[in-house]
Amino acid sequence: MSEAITTARPYAQAAFDEAQKLNALKSWSEILFSLTEAVRHPEIQALITNPRFDKKKLESIMEALLGGEASKQQHNFVRVLAENQRLLVIPEIAVLFETLKAEAEKSVNVVVDSAFELSSTQKDKIASSLKKRMGCEIKLVCQINKELLGGVVIRAGDKVIDGSARTRLSEMANALA
Repeated sequence: MSEAITTARPYAQAAFDEAQKLNALKSWSEILFSLTEAVRHPEIQALITNPRFDKKKLESIMEALLGGEASKQQHNFVRVLAENQRLLVIPEIAVLFETLKAEAEKSVNVVVDSAFELSSTQKDKIASSLKKRMGCEIKLVCQINKELLGGVVIRAGDKVIDGSARTRLSEMANALA
């Protein structure tokens, strides 16, 4: 995984620089998302990893997946990835691109795992607390995780705030032991 991230980093930076120059961050984000979905498909992965499959055909297939909405620069980007046999790292490129995009937009994507559905008031309270703490816009993605028993686990980049009942019980057990 770390090797894929290392390989993807310069491509993500190049895509981000081009997207920022053209003021097309959203468009590039959408293209990278759709390409990520495509390369995760088993049939596309089989073509990419097949050494006998014609690389020009593969390049054409990947460019066709972009559709008519893609810019010349986006087509060139896919062509470069295909030529350099880097199509399998598109998911990592997309993740790194989104991180660069969030930094540029001064926002953070935050994942909140909770045992139960959060109300809009609870979501607003979490977002406003994090905004005050981190000093940037917060984009919440809420997920239900029944294994938590209660409480929430908040992930913002490499920061984790674990307020789950499971963790609290584990801490109490360690303190009593």
